Amino acid sequence: MLNPAVSLRPERFGALAYSFDTRRLSFLKHPDLVRVVESLGSHDSVRSALEASDIAPERWGTFINALSTLVESEMVNEI
Repeated sequence: MLNPAVSLRPERFGALAYSFDTRRLSFLKHPDLVRVVESLGSHDSVRSALEASDIAPERWGTFINALSTLVESEMVNEI
């Protein structure tokens, strides 16, 4: 789920994520990634969030890598 201290600002390319705690800025470079990140809190796993967001299974690896980076940077909390 999105860290409560993080705000998403929609952009043409996806979104900017800003952490008010760490003052870090991250770029979510695709609207599909934004959709997945926004839905994480409503699902019990990354897999179910990807499925609910209609992400093709062959793209999951890319999304998992991006989500891992967001977890490491404290933008997203682990599910």
